[in-house]
Amino acid sequence: QVQLVESGGGLVQAGGSLRLSCAASGRAFSSYAMGWFRRAPGKEREFVACISQSGGRTSYADSVKGRFTISRDNAKTTVYLQMNSLKPEDTAVYYCAADLMGWALRRKDSEYNYWGQGTQVTVSS
Repeated sequence: QVQLVESGGGLVQAGGSLRLSCAASGRAFSSYAMGWFRRAPGKEREFVACISQSGGRTSYADSVKGRFTISRDNAKTTVYLQMNSLKPEDTAVYYCAADLMGWALRRKDSEYNYWGQGTQVTVSS
């Protein structure tokens, strides 16, 4: 069993930055791929970014590429999402998720095994 707890959300003006963290409990964190997803009001949950178990490979949604950076610290069992140049359309609840297929970079939320409770990010114009 893996428990994930997100933090770092909040209210920020357009053009600003936030860094989200996702702390994982349980063993074998370094064997999981990790992903970030988000759900905006009235919309379905969508893929944001993911990172392989070692951190050597990453993948991003086109909408955030060049603005967001995913990283991980396996010693601290934490994954991060650095969000720069935020836009009002980035407003959403952000979730981190763990994928037991640690070598894969997958974008479908149904392929992830464990989820956090989410953290709200609000970007004002």
